[in-house]
Amino acid sequence: MKSFPPTIANRESSRTEPYLPDILLVDDIPDNLKFLSNFLTDRNYRVRKAVNGKMALAAIQALPPDLILLDINMPDMTGYEVCRYLKENPTTSSIPIIFLSAASETIDKVEGFRLGAVDYITKPFQLEEVLVRVQTQLTVRELQKKSEEQNIQLQQALDNLKKAQEHLVHQEKMATLKKVVAGVAHEVNNPLSFIFCNTEPAHQHIHNLLTILALYQQSCPQPPPEVQALIEEIDVEFITTDLIQLVKSMKTGASRIHAVMAALKNFTHLDESGFKEINIHQNIEAVLALLRYRLGARNDEFQIHVEKDYGTLPPIYGYAEQINQVLFNLILNAVEAIECKYNRWQRQFFQPQIKIWTEIRGYESMVIGIQDNGIGISLESQARLFEPFFTTKPAGQGLGLGLVTSRRIIEEMHNGRLSYVSSAEKGTQWVIELPLFKQGSPS
Repeated sequence: MKSFPPTIANRESSRTEPYLPDILLVDDIPDNLKFLSNFLTDRNYRVRKAVNGKMALAAIQALPPDLILLDINMPDMTGYEVCRYLKENPTTSSIPIIFLSAASETIDKVEGFRLGAVDYITKPFQLEEVLVRVQTQLTVRELQKKSEEQNIQLQQALDNLKKAQEHLVHQEKMATLKKVVAGVAHEVNNPLSFIFCNTEPAHQHIHNLLTILALYQQSCPQPPPEVQALIEEIDVEFITTDLIQLVKSMKTGASRIHAVMAALKNFTHLDESGFKEINIHQNIEAVLALLRYRLGARNDEFQIHVEKDYGTLPPIYGYAEQINQVLFNLILNAVEAIECKYNRWQRQFFQPQIKIWTEIRGYESMVIGIQDNGIGISLESQARLFEPFFTTKPAGQGLGLGLVTSRRIIEEMHNGRLSYVSSAEKGTQWVIELPLFKQGSPS
């Protein structure tokens, strides 16, 4: 009788010791077991035997076979019951099963296929038929395994591609931001310094001029009619008071611009690079300064109250620019969640709030918490929250990279952990956990 070889893939699996496909025979009749076992062993298959369903399940649990030849009519546990158990178990559901039975009724075959069997052989056995059916199912199984492995490789390649795209987009955004900030800082610093440095002399000069004007008014209480008319027309008393306020306002404005420029510089760390010491509280304040226009009152009603509860933290080590990016993403998301809730709810009963807190956790890590009372994240969105390019915003209003980038920065670049809890009632709380002690820069 002609001997069929194992599958092509199995022939090539090992040069020193060829892989023999593992077949489990399950039959309560010893003669059938012996007959089929000898036949298949002679055709270069490794055969194991079981005389009942429980023994078969124990053998499968110890070592899953490549194929099962399963008798239907057995005492205590039928082949149908064994098949149902295996197909309901994720670890064994993919093992192909060929039923063996003396019954040739269509209803029996239908029941077998319904339970998940791949083929059906009737007794008495036709050996050539058994061999062809076994070989066919082993070949199909091998192809399925190859397909599964290729799908895993393709999925990994796709994930790597998405991660690379996300990284490139993030790097390009930060590079562009650095260029913009550097250009703005260069153009603004000189005139800003000129204004800031001259407000105090201007204040002194105006004070001196007003003092002289007051002395003239005392010396000449009755000026000529044309001078008196001009005094009344321009309201000298108002100008005297307002001029001082104007200079103070200019100085305050210049200080504000200077603070924003410092925050921008701190946010992008123009003069710094690499893995170094970071003051977390200073970074949080820089981000809040940049987001002040989103937090402060833009109309008569809406204003987000920021509550800060800073613990005593030592400096940590990391990439300051990337940490700032994470803080910016999470705080901006909190602002947008609050704005969304504000626009949907009855406004008179809603008090927008963001709480930012820091603390030491244990002896090896520090924690940054960002809690908002916004709209929360839906369960639907939570399932896809960290997918690259997924966004809940309308088309054109977001790339969906903020949280993906944030997780990569915290967990991959800083060996930390980024987690959250969210509900429609309480809003969303993000927790950043970072190691306290200096670690080597991740490769």
